[in-house]
Amino acid sequence: MSVLRLRHFFATGLTTAVLATGGLTAASAASAAEQGVRVRGTVVALAGDQLQVKSRDGQAIDIKLKDGWMASAVKKASFSDIKSGDFVGIASLPKSAGGDGALEVLIFPPALKGTGEGSYGWDLKPNSTMTNATVGDSVKSVDGSVVTLNYHGKEKKISVPEGTPVVTLAPATHDDVKPGTVVFIPAQKGADGTLSAGQLIVGKDGVVPPM
Repeated sequence: MSVLRLRHFFATGLTTAVLATGGLTAASAASAAEQGVRVRGTVVALAGDQLQVKSRDGQAIDIKLKDGWMASAVKKASFSDIKSGDFVGIASLPKSAGGDGALEVLIFPPALKGTGEGSYGWDLKPNSTMTNATVGDSVKSVDGSVVTLNYHGKEKKISVPEGTPVVTLAPATHDDVKPGTVVFIPAQKGADGTLSAGQLIVGKDGVVPPM
């Protein structure tokens, strides 16, 4: 997948909620958000441009793949791979003791630094948040791991519990989109209710999309 296509993917797929900061009016941003549907599930079949997915809650979903559709895979990483200056996307939940705890961490490739910067609501779990930001520092100690994130002049600290999935992106092909493959798909819902998508994130080599 080219850098431009990846930028488009994360700007319009993973980060629909930040379109309002990119120059759209509030009304048009709301409309774009309403049309965005994040599909998480497992591939049932792919025939031509028709993709069938079983969602994580058991629903059968049909998605029309756009001309020139692309796939990217997730690759396992670790907390020790996170360095100051890296750009990451972290889904998190508020902790009862205060602050946020990470549900997953995506380390963006350097070419995608700054894409979709911000912190906004996410649907991985109820009340979850996605924060795309630059790492100020990352500290690992016996008391746990903490990442300090900087975005738009703000700072946010997120604890990363042991065992939290940490991934980055790797190349994938159409052949990787096969029955049984776990996928994350930022899709668009048309006026007639049909779903379409131009990019997919797929599981590969035993690593599944955690976002």
